[in-house]
Amino acid sequence: MKTIGLLGGMSWESTLGYYREINEGVSHALGGLHSARIAMYSVDFEQIATLQAAGDWEGTADTLIEAAKNVQSAGADCLLICTNTMHKIAPEIAAAVQIPILHIADATAEVLIDEGVKTVGLLGTAFTMEQGFYKERLKKNYGLEVLVPNKTDREIIHRVIYQELCLGKIESGSRAAYLRIINALSDQGAEAVILGCTEI
Repeated sequence: MKTIGLLGGMSWESTLGYYREINEGVSHALGGLHSARIAMYSVDFEQIATLQAAGDWEGTADTLIEAAKNVQSAGADCLLICTNTMHKIAPEIAAAVQIPILHIADATAEVLIDEGVKTVGLLGTAFTMEQGFYKERLKKNYGLEVLVPNKTDREIIHRVIYQELCLGKIESGSRAAYLRIINALSDQGAEAVILGCTEI
């Protein structure tokens, strides 16, 4: 069994889901008491969020490259970045380690293609929805049309992620707002919606 490297802590609420899903998948596939071989490094998200807000992507890259090297040194055979947003610096991380990165947008796109989806809505942090590192990869590499919410709705989604979901808070009003936004994307032609932030 290969060892899966996880770069987590962004937020830990998100990382918990990756750890659980991977172990449940291994248990289902192998049965018995089997669990996944995982090497995980969890960063302090407060520091990452501060760098994100300041637009200091070089600083975030430095932090995550150091963490990725630690995961590699722990014996990981591959690396997963347990957050959609930080795939913005996936190329920098990939260049700094010798193990392959399993890119979250590629895994998502493969499922969408298998399902016959051609137009998809994208929810996530403002960085993920507004910058090109995620949606342009879907367009260029997989031919998908990607729709994002309008500016006001993007601000709602971003605020809820950082002020509620990353803190483990689930508010009924926010859930209703997200459903309204998803329905609006559907009205614009989205055949599916990517919940491109694990906390969502």
